[in-house]
Amino acid sequence: MSFLATARKWRPMVFDDVVGQSHVTTTLRNAISTKRLAHAYIFSGSRGCGKTTTARILAKAINCLHPEKSNPDNSCDLCVEITENRSVNVFEIDGASNRGVEDIRNLREAVRYAPAKGAYKVYIIDEVHMLTKEAFNALLKTLEEPPSYVVFIFATTEIHKVPPTILSRCQRFDFRRIAIDAIIATLRVIAKEEKITIDDDALLVIAKRADGSMRDAQSIFDQIIASCGKKVVSKQIVSMLNIVDEELFFRATQLIRTKDVKGGLLLAQEVFEGGADIREYLNGLLEHLRNILVVRSTGSTKLVEASELTRKRYQDDALSFSENDLLRIIKLVSEAEGSMRWSQQPRLRLEVTLTQMIKMDGSVEIGDLLLQLEEVKKKLNSDNVSIPIDIPASRNAHETKPLIRGSVKATQPTLRPDQIVLSPATAPQPMSLHQRLSPIFRSPGTTTLGNAPHLEPIPQLGTEDVQGKWGVFVEEARKERVAIGTMLSESSFLEMRDGKIQIGCPDDFHMDQLTRNRHILSGIAERVYGAKVSLETIITKHTPSTPNAPTIVKRDDESTQSGSTSSPLKQHPVVRALMQEFATVEVG
Repeated sequence: MSFLATARKWRPMVFDDVVGQSHVTTTLRNAISTKRLAHAYIFSGSRGCGKTTTARILAKAINCLHPEKSNPDNSCDLCVEITENRSVNVFEIDGASNRGVEDIRNLREAVRYAPAKGAYKVYIIDEVHMLTKEAFNALLKTLEEPPSYVVFIFATTEIHKVPPTILSRCQRFDFRRIAIDAIIATLRVIAKEEKITIDDDALLVIAKRADGSMRDAQSIFDQIIASCGKKVVSKQIVSMLNIVDEELFFRATQLIRTKDVKGGLLLAQEVFEGGADIREYLNGLLEHLRNILVVRSTGSTKLVEASELTRKRYQDDALSFSENDLLRIIKLVSEAEGSMRWSQQPRLRLEVTLTQMIKMDGSVEIGDLLLQLEEVKKKLNSDNVSIPIDIPASRNAHETKPLIRGSVKATQPTLRPDQIVLSPATAPQPMSLHQRLSPIFRSPGTTTLGNAPHLEPIPQLGTEDVQGKWGVFVEEARKERVAIGTMLSESSFLEMRDGKIQIGCPDDFHMDQLTRNRHILSGIAERVYGAKVSLETIITKHTPSTPNAPTIVKRDDESTQSGSTSSPLKQHPVVRALMQEFATVEVG
């Protein structure tokens, strides 16, 4: 007898044999028993999860001559014909090779004829997403209102490529990836029936390699039996399938704990020389780190897909890492795996990634850091704590708390007068006679400490001081903003009153512009006069003052003729002082 592949030999024949899809099989059996059978179904899911197998079982169940609890008996003529793919009522169509409009037109013509045997004609279209747009459109009318004896069953691995108009006319069933435990249980039954000895670790390796596909697991099972014979151990599987040994993953995390850079480079060399695919190694390392993170976060190994011995090792390793450190390491490995496909030097990329993980510093919890800073602040504010000037380079031997790493800046502590110690270079020098006799201007509340450094006097501006540098002020304003400088040059300085510079403006426009830019002018005035001043603008009819030149005031002839007093401008203290200084016009 010729060899028959395990996937074909052990293909489920009834709904109960379908593994991991109870939500689908239960619904279909209930629909058959209650005679609520739909005219179109669509099965979606990953490869090897039982879509086509379930479609065949459904076709046999609705045509079976002697059904048993909505399951086919697989012994009647119709069931045997469907199983042997020679039934005239069940048609399996490959969507990839029959994807055109003409193929769908032929199907529409065939639908018109009633079944030769049985109650239903069943059309199973595999990979239905491969049909063209025109073919889908040609199928719409027939799919929506087919004859009562026709049932359509579509199977696809890419449901997103099926048009919504097709989906809305079908009952949709999503097939799940088969769990590892379910695959292991099925393979164990098959091995027992085939009289093959295989350990649980080997079955776990096969199930993980299958990635949720029962067909893939059975194909790998056949390959292993052909290579190893009737007795199989996990070491043989790892060597035959070129799977990275999980011991290399545990070594990587051990090197991260011990900060062994040399060991990391040697590990990269071992992986490279062992012939393993570096991307596959990084994928396995990601899964390994994920398992440690799960155990660390949950405190349990229930979510880890591994043997009992391996789970115990994960339980021990999880105590050596924090969740933040694990997340950072996983991010490094994920970025390296993503860039590996474009890398011209994969070994170098692996070595750099391992070195980065080994040299990575531990994470610092922000909450703990803030608590430590708060304690330091309380100690600094305490009167019983003295702050030494020279901070020792090394820490005390009995100190056990780890150093705080990060970029957080501490606030400069405020020292009491008795804690201020000045070096000879910064100590105050004896004051000269001129310095002792010079007036000292201090702001309110300013005090001196015994040996504190000399404080610069705060200048108090007067009218003469402002007038002397008025031209410089105007030129600086013109350099900063030409428009503002022009407005200021067309205005005039009046006097310094109550710490404010009063500026006379010829009209409302000038006063409005200077008022809007008061903050700019204040900054310029602070640079020119060396003190903070404020500006006050008023409207006058005065002529703008000329910088660095004497102000000449003309007599008001009309006022003199009418017998009135002199012009108010002449009474201004600045004008009177300038007139007396330069003796340009008689005052009074």
